[in-house]
Amino acid sequence: MEPEQIKNKILEIRGKKVMLDMDLAKIYEVETRVLKQAVRRNIDRFPSDFIFQLTEIEMQHLVSQNVIPTLNHFGGAKPFAFTEQGIAMLSSVLKSKKAIHMNISIMRAFVMMRQ
Repeated sequence: MEPEQIKNKILEIRGKKVMLDMDLAKIYEVETRVLKQAVRRNIDRFPSDFIFQLTEIEMQHLVSQNVIPTLNHFGGAKPFAFTEQGIAMLSSVLKSKKAIHMNISIMRAFVMMRQ
């Protein structure tokens, strides 16, 4: 996936540029539950400025803004939102070659947004 495509997955929530766990899971080609499980097993690597869980109100806001089609899209679980630093930390938790390669593209997308 190209940085330009990834850029479209970067959202602003709580005044921070973030990506949702389900979008990252697709990019890394893993199941969302696997990504979340890896994070929970390494939670010390993810302080609150790297990752946070969306509230019901934030989830409803994403649906009302047509970012997400319906609440069912979340699969019943509250998604994690990863900041740029949290995404960088994911590469140390998801150790596949795909994760490393895609992490580079994601970092480039964040840089593109700042320029």
